[in-house]
Amino acid sequence: MSTANDNPLPYTDTKPQGSPDFYFGINATFRFMIARLGREGWVRYLGELGRGYFEPVNRQWREGGLGAVARYWKAFFAAEPGSVVDVVEHPDRVEVQVQVCPAIKHLREGGREIVGSFCQHCFYLGSARAEAAGLTMRLKGGNGSCHHTFARAEAGLPPQDLQEIEEARS
Repeated sequence: MSTANDNPLPYTDTKPQGSPDFYFGINATFRFMIARLGREGWVRYLGELGRGYFEPVNRQWREGGLGAVARYWKAFFAAEPGSVVDVVEHPDRVEVQVQVCPAIKHLREGGREIVGSFCQHCFYLGSARAEAAGLTMRLKGGNGSCHHTFARAEAGLPPQDLQEIEEARS
């Protein structure tokens, strides 16, 4: 088992994968938060979560650069049941190519009504984390298949167009 210092994930766990029923809880939580706090409150929460809870990983990314980003996403998706993901490291960016999103897949298989803006959470959470690590993040696609890019400033990524993030459908 990895020690806390060399583990790319912010937690230790003895099982090889998480429980996919967690996605039911996330979807329901997003629905509740949007209804209670509004979209702006939900977006603010995701930013705070990205900067606060994920600070141990953000620090690894700041100190370890894009290699640490790639290691994290490989370990993250290895622990996500049902995912089909490629993580590709380039000199100025890391691309996370999600062919099968484990959350969307499980929510559909479970017959859940998926929150329409579900896929946008990856952008709001990911961009807060990237910014805390001195990087930028962009997202395209969604609804079960998407493309995340984490990059150094010199990569010159265009601004995020939220229209490039698809609404999730059940």
